[in-house]
Amino acid sequence: MDHDWTELIVTVPVAQVDRAGDIAQMVVPYGIYIEDYSHLEQEAWEIARIDLIDQELLEKDRTVGLVHVYISPQENPGEAASFLEERYRACGIPFTISMQNCAQEDWINNWKQYFHPIPVGKKLLIRPNWEEAGETGGRTVLHLEPGLAFGTGTHETTRLCLELLEQYVTSGCDVLDVGCGSGILSVAALLLGAGRAVGVDIDELAVKTARENARLNGVTDRFTAICGDLTQKVTGTYRVVVANIVADVILSLTRDIPQYLDPDAVYLMSGIIDTREQDVLSALAPRFEVVDRRCERGWVALAAKCR
Repeated sequence: MDHDWTELIVTVPVAQVDRAGDIAQMVVPYGIYIEDYSHLEQEAWEIARIDLIDQELLEKDRTVGLVHVYISPQENPGEAASFLEERYRACGIPFTISMQNCAQEDWINNWKQYFHPIPVGKKLLIRPNWEEAGETGGRTVLHLEPGLAFGTGTHETTRLCLELLEQYVTSGCDVLDVGCGSGILSVAALLLGAGRAVGVDIDELAVKTARENARLNGVTDRFTAICGDLTQKVTGTYRVVVANIVADVILSLTRDIPQYLDPDAVYLMSGIIDTREQDVLSALAPRFEVVDRRCERGWVALAAKCR
């Protein structure tokens, strides 16, 4: 490995670990994982059906949680640490941050051990590509290789988007996925019955990952991936436009998005932290009516239609 990544390890009280993880997810669009051993015995039984637990795990500190954040060689770890310090102080979360070098393949294997099949909504089962096939419960399986791109279904913002897609995707419709990351939303839309999906992301690695996930799920012929900034390279109109990004980008996107919407189309937005929801609603108000709202653990997803 020519260039090591940097691992930031954030230690917080266990009651604050989920919120701390949400904030950490804002630093990088990929590669965080959380260690929380406060319900170790219960989760070991529910997930793995085992009650014999390794002594090393039993000796873990149950009072704190660890958030691991991975910074690529092209990014500035000091800047990321400063951002986290500022946000945690603003939110009143006690914390310590340590920093160490980490080879890329090490952190990939670290977070893979925490990513297992996830049922989402009423119809989908997200299955990581390294997991063996098992019982699906009648759900449609979305096979996923996240690579280094954002979007595994484990984060609230992605799950909320998937639930909205399940609600609003109709048979044969065209879908535009802005900031597609791993392509999870585009592929999900196609598995839910969409006729065509276009995913766009500014990150070339995300575009490559999205294409691979389309291939894994047998929808390559109906999926187009574009490397570009928001809608800069997008043409045409769509029945569903979905953007799982952050509030500031949604504010920018909302100014131009009507030109990409079919009549009676739906505009789905997620990645909105609750403290920014009113900003997004204010931006939508002149041209859109909000028709659906979902929230989970401080994250908000909205569905809107043009007035």
